[in-house]
Amino acid sequence: MRWLVTGAGGMLGRDLQVALAEAGETRVHSATRADLDITDADSVRAAVLGVDVVLNAAAWTDVDGAETAEEAATAVNGDAVRVLAETAGKRLISVSTDYVFDGAATAPIPEDAPHAPINAYGRGKAAGERAVLAAGGYVVRTAWLYGAHGPNFVRTMLRLAAERDTLDVVDDQRGSPTWSLALARQLVALGRAAVAGRAGPGAYHGTAAGSTTWYGLARAVFAEAGLDPARVRPTTSDKFVRPARRPAYSVLGHDRWAGTGVDPLPDWRPMLTEAMPFLSER
Repeated sequence: MRWLVTGAGGMLGRDLQVALAEAGETRVHSATRADLDITDADSVRAAVLGVDVVLNAAAWTDVDGAETAEEAATAVNGDAVRVLAETAGKRLISVSTDYVFDGAATAPIPEDAPHAPINAYGRGKAAGERAVLAAGGYVVRTAWLYGAHGPNFVRTMLRLAAERDTLDVVDDQRGSPTWSLALARQLVALGRAAVAGRAGPGAYHGTAAGSTTWYGLARAVFAEAGLDPARVRPTTSDKFVRPARRPAYSVLGHDRWAGTGVDPLPDWRPMLTEAMPFLSER
């Protein structure tokens, strides 16, 4: 199989390259932002030519910045994804986000729940999703992603633990912390299942099982690092006002994986234990 990875320089994109190598896939073109501007339609069409699976990990990820630059953010997360979708069709697996929902749910959000974004970033990602689904492609939503490459909550907690005696972390937002390498492996498995005809197009949720709050995750990170979790103190979101509203509830359901031959991701807590050595190396 021939694979194209867009956004190959990012946290997930770098792990996708690892996952593809682990799977024995050697015909891989990994395109960073410098290699491929996904907002350039002609470049996208040339890159997709002859490819069996496109794994789109390219995105505008500055959630707060999107509030004042929505057009620019949507050009990447919406318009460029539409060009990818129109070109790759059912060969496209595009990574999306829990931010397409409003966070008002109280039970795991199903894959077919309607879009209800509450910020500019979510609106752009929802536009991209609609284009992918209309073209017969695959959307994989993830949330609370952390990994060895690039800034993320878990690595921030490890850094701050060395700088501060105590940390105040919000305890009123709930989600499923997800290791980017575990997601990357699942995306590769989905690509193979799609080509084999075992996984139909549509929306899937690529998050860990179970849930916690940011406070709960921070305490778990401290415990994994051999530090005292009591150094982490709970607080509320109103103490950390940010330009973009965040969903209060980001727990996603995983029913679509049934029958595909691809397993849903395991529980977030043992996943964190497995991930920690990779994070501590960097």
